[in-house]
Amino acid sequence: MRIGVMVGATAGPDGDLDGLVARTKDLESRGFDSVWMANIFGLDAIGALAIAGRETNRIELGTAVVPTFPRHPVAIAQQSLTTQAACGGRFTLGIGLSHKIVIENMFGFSYDKPARNMREYLEVLTPLLRGEPAKFEGEHYRVNAGLQVPGAKNTPLLIAALGDVMLKLAGTYTDGTILWMTGPATIEGHIGPKLRAAAGEAGRGDPRIVAGLPIVLTNDPDGARKWIADNLAMYGTLPSYRAMLDKEGAATPADVAIVGDEATLDAGLDRLRDVGVTDFDAAIMSVEEGADSRTLDYLQSRL
Repeated sequence: MRIGVMVGATAGPDGDLDGLVARTKDLESRGFDSVWMANIFGLDAIGALAIAGRETNRIELGTAVVPTFPRHPVAIAQQSLTTQAACGGRFTLGIGLSHKIVIENMFGFSYDKPARNMREYLEVLTPLLRGEPAKFEGEHYRVNAGLQVPGAKNTPLLIAALGDVMLKLAGTYTDGTILWMTGPATIEGHIGPKLRAAAGEAGRGDPRIVAGLPIVLTNDPDGARKWIADNLAMYGTLPSYRAMLDKEGAATPADVAIVGDEATLDAGLDRLRDVGVTDFDAAIMSVEEGADSRTLDYLQSRL
């Protein structure tokens, strides 16, 4: 199981461009496999990773994830291929539907039939990411376009797939799924089997499962879990994540976090590997003084 680190998701030291580049260079020097950048309401993740890619040489740079509704698939393909050229072939595009509260209440778009929208989006996006023209006529998109981005290579694509229909789309069209707030039992019994079955039916290779979860090395697990439950409570209210937490039997995001001493963290990471996770996206939680550096050092020891 490859190990990567979540970056740029908060207003912390990697929340601006200089800090993001410094963090990515440090993670590369430590030997981490990847960085995964959320696209929330700060830096644009695709553009920011293009800059980080110009300053690094080996580490994979991925988005986790960029919402599709505000971005036309041709536009996001052009931006992604440009970033792929800047990264020398190390960029992975992760996209997702986001949430109704964001798409309707903030952006003013309809969130009706989101999975159908994603299917059409993928019909346009996937050929473009392969360097091929896209020609598609659907309900949401009517596209006849091609792109010529110098230096761009085939760009791997992941989607945030949690429900049955989205897992079918992920296996059929993409290289896998990128998860958040989804525990190991749910990955083992729900995500993995359905994703692999769809990929097999489509004649694709084994799909990636990138699992993002909070993690912290601490001698005060109860205090850390309380901090996570309080600070990440929002994720327990969003319907898509709530459904995954319910499948896991988890009351709050703290219940799927990997929290405790080294033995506890070892067991948590081993469990993810054993249920088929190909990539761990470590969301290191700043629950107490020194937690960030201790947890990062621990993760480095697992490489």
